[in-house]
Amino acid sequence: MTWDANLHTSVTTLAERGDAPVNAVRELTYLEAIREALRYELRRDPSVLLMGEDIGVYGGAFKVTQGLIEEFGEQRVIDTPMTELAMIYAAIGMSFQGFRPVVEMQFADFISTGFDAIVQFAATNHYRWGQPVPITIRAPGAGGLRAGPFHSQSNEAWFVHTPGLKVVAPATPADAWGLLVSAIRDPNPVIYYETKYLYRSLKGPVAGDEAGLVPIGAAALRREGEELSIITYGAMLHEAMAVAADLERAGHSVEVLDLRTLKPLDEAAILATARKTGKVLIVHEANRTCGVGGEVAALIAEHAFEYLDGPITRVAAPDTPVPYSPPLEDAHRPDAAKIRAAAQRLLEF
Repeated sequence: MTWDANLHTSVTTLAERGDAPVNAVRELTYLEAIREALRYELRRDPSVLLMGEDIGVYGGAFKVTQGLIEEFGEQRVIDTPMTELAMIYAAIGMSFQGFRPVVEMQFADFISTGFDAIVQFAATNHYRWGQPVPITIRAPGAGGLRAGPFHSQSNEAWFVHTPGLKVVAPATPADAWGLLVSAIRDPNPVIYYETKYLYRSLKGPVAGDEAGLVPIGAAALRREGEELSIITYGAMLHEAMAVAADLERAGHSVEVLDLRTLKPLDEAAILATARKTGKVLIVHEANRTCGVGGEVAALIAEHAFEYLDGPITRVAAPDTPVPYSPPLEDAHRPDAAKIRAAAQRLLEF
């Protein structure tokens, strides 16, 4: 039996029993939104399949893929050996045959063992000979869970620096759904950074149909303001929103821009908010040196410097591995208190 036959049978069976994609707006956790996006695309497109360590029978390290192997079978939800390099290269080969694999890294930290396949081959292949590589790599990243230096990294800047890749980082359940569906459909390799800290701590409305699609490359203005712009992404969005609300009670007007896509950056949205308020605070959980915030700062300095009323300021993690110790991790990780202190200094400048 061929792969095409297996996939066709799986989708036909779902259609025959009337199991259509759920279209109603529902309140979902961030984790559930990711699962439902995978389910939606598996039902919609027979070329979509999932690969990863323990994603099938076990349901994934965080249970994101729980129940999908029972629904779609082991030909489309594939348990792989513990070998990131091999699974990514296998996914690339499958993409050449017309499939759209979604590969799960159990933790974003482990993506480094598949680095060659991503940056040397997948990212360059279309440029070299015109063959698209429509693979999506799910990378559960960031800290806050006391998981230590091997399971808490925010290494997205590696891939933002690599030509040929797209990089997204959803911060809400709606964007987790909408950006994942867009990533799966994109003809380019996409690194999909999902934040483990948000899996079960965040819930929100999700439109589980085409209306819920989020385009890659478009930032979201989460809050309008006049005095200060906070530009951020991922879990830090929620810290920034809390700070903006707190400062509003103190009489200040703070704008919050959620990048959502780290590559390509929404340069127009970044420059618009910088020019509007004249004061910019950039926040991310990744360490400071050569982080995404540095590129955002450079963009503003190059194209909106004359609008600024204060120094471009960054709040980020220090250049150390993420500690195991809860007090040390709290000291390492940006939070609302650190963001508020930086914002207050900038407002008073």
